Amino acid sequence: MRRAILFGLLLGAIATGLTGCGGSSSRPTCPAGQSCLLYGNQSEPETLDPAKATGVWETRIIGQLSEGLTRRGADGKVGPGVARSWTVSPDGLVWTFKLRNTKWSDGVPLTAGDFVYGIGRTVSPRTASQSAFLLYPILNAQAVASGAKPLEALGVEAPAPDTVIIRLEHPWPTLPSWTADRTMRPAPRHVIAKLGDGWVKPGSYIGNGPYTLKSWRLGDRIVLRRNPNYWAEPACFEEVAFYPTTDPVTAERQVRNSELDLNLGVQSNRLRYLSRADQMPDYVRSNPITAITYLPFNLTDVPALRDVRVRRALSMSIDRAFITDKLLAGGQVPATNFLPPGLEDYTSTAQPYWAGLTLARRQAEAKRLLLAAGYGPQRPLALTLKHMSGGDVAVVVPAIQADWAAIGVRVALEQNETQVAYAAYENRDFEIGTAGWISFDALNFLDLLRSSSGGQNYGRYNNPTYDRLVKSAQYEPNDARRRALMGQAEQILLDDAAIAPLYVGSARNLVSPSLTGWIDNPMDFHPADRVCRRPEQVPVGVGRTP
Repeated sequence: MRRAILFGLLLGAIATGLTGCGGSSSRPTCPAGQSCLLYGNQSEPETLDPAKATGVWETRIIGQLSEGLTRRGADGKVGPGVARSWTVSPDGLVWTFKLRNTKWSDGVPLTAGDFVYGIGRTVSPRTASQSAFLLYPILNAQAVASGAKPLEALGVEAPAPDTVIIRLEHPWPTLPSWTADRTMRPAPRHVIAKLGDGWVKPGSYIGNGPYTLKSWRLGDRIVLRRNPNYWAEPACFEEVAFYPTTDPVTAERQVRNSELDLNLGVQSNRLRYLSRADQMPDYVRSNPITAITYLPFNLTDVPALRDVRVRRALSMSIDRAFITDKLLAGGQVPATNFLPPGLEDYTSTAQPYWAGLTLARRQAEAKRLLLAAGYGPQRPLALTLKHMSGGDVAVVVPAIQADWAAIGVRVALEQNETQVAYAAYENRDFEIGTAGWISFDALNFLDLLRSSSGGQNYGRYNNPTYDRLVKSAQYEPNDARRRALMGQAEQILLDDAAIAPLYVGSARNLVSPSLTGWIDNPMDFHPADRVCRRPEQVPVGVGRTP
């Protein structure tokens, strides 16, 4: 799941002037007699189309507007969603999901065909989804995405209105976790056929989640309204407003003043201060998550970065311990490998050859590698590091710049808003970038760097041996052999220095003590419909609680 760690805002200059939530000293008005949740969501969505979204800040909202065959609870664990039950064939290649009776938010019955259509939209080359590669375990998905086979060949079918069958290329034990993901959501064909891409706008958005889309004021807020046609128990709040909180320090004040009920993404170097007894200790929620922050290298368009010696020199010369322990101090852990701890069925042991060296020895080795590659005092290497604005990254990139200056590399810093930066990465319009990834699935991390993964393989890393090992791991039924194949693939990735891992992430959130239903979990997954308010604690300006 894309873009997990480093956040910004499409219209960052607006962030401190959010209507009713920025410079205001009062809580935004909630409809009389109703209850509202004000959710600080870090960044402005680019889209709310499940097939086209890529950011976790988008997924949080989409998860309230639509629901998959399965769904995640407040603890991040997967359970039944639209599917009331499912079975899998003995060979693990055929999954059959039986649906409960549900409706779209406009009252139209939802059927298995809507899942066939929705999953097909993600894979179809006409959609141009950056997430299509996530579904390549489905039979013929990769061939369909490349245009080699028609959409009808995709291994998803609806033999009956209440039955979805998914056929796979190879066993996919974590499929129930992926059927909860936005990439496998149903889509309202009856609306999209009329409106095309305009179906995701307020007034047109038809979903099947606990909420519907009421309004979207760009750079201000997205307001959701409780869906009366949702199949499960109604959410506690009649309305939820998602705010793009690009400035985490401003967001602190908003939470403190009850202008926000919660905000995701406390700036790391503020965590200790906010945890003090005289500050907001009852609000601070922090825990380890299965996320990695890393630097992608453009391996295609930057001649210097095609040389593995240069990439190794850049990666090994970064003082990760200083970044995590001194600059951030928010629970992050230095990382020299790509896959974080805590993943399902895999514990990484891969390391680059320099991982055990002191910083001084790493810097000396980096200078030697650069000289061997033709760069030194007489011919210094000059590069540009493109990064997101605000938050942790604003603290981290100057330190990286200084580390690279210490080995004679001149680095210009280029700041971009989050959506702009990631769009540039996907189009190879960068030299070095800053990125993050969060997932529960080890193979998902490795799949990100396969040559067939499209735009989210930002640097266009292409190593046939790596590709073969990842594919072999996907097809390997034996657990021990699959883990061994993953380990070999990760080691090759590190030996090639295709990316520079920086640190394992942590969740850092501010949550009002008046709220219940918030459960810390490794995916930092917190659905708004599972949050309620204690009846005796009503913020100023809010109507009654249910």
